[in-house]
Amino acid sequence: MSGGFNCNPSIIPAIDATPEAVITNDGWFPDVDPALLRLQVRIRDSVTPERLREAILGAMISIGNVLAAWRLPLEMSGIASLADVPAAQLGGESRLVLLYRRAIAAQTKADLVERYRDMDLTGAGQRQVGDLDQSVEELRRDATHAVRDMLGRTRTDVELI
Repeated sequence: MSGGFNCNPSIIPAIDATPEAVITNDGWFPDVDPALLRLQVRIRDSVTPERLREAILGAMISIGNVLAAWRLPLEMSGIASLADVPAAQLGGESRLVLLYRRAIAAQTKADLVERYRDMDLTGAGQRQVGDLDQSVEELRRDATHAVRDMLGRTRTDVELI
């Protein structure tokens, strides 16, 4: 006879102690380190490395598409990578590389929160879905601001109606 204690397995995947491999970009934009990205935007261990990788790749594609027209003349002028584009250095890194990483991180987290709504809830589920929608909007805004800063554009568009 058991003592009346029954332990059900967790539905949360076990934490993988294997370091996540850096995701290689196209050679012009910088590679992305999933471990660093996790820390930057507080992505919990409950997001599997595979899910995180897919979200990062999606962000790399989306942000790359937005920056394609800006990148082309730079590449045609012989600039080999984003890090080689003349820009201010902050903390020993190109301002443009920092903005690119910020855009990728914000877009990645927005995609994850949107697809896995429980990811951003507290253990007691204390946040409301409306809070998450706002969080997704704020993250997408942060990604847009980073891209606009890279392009040298203002953060707002005004249209005369």
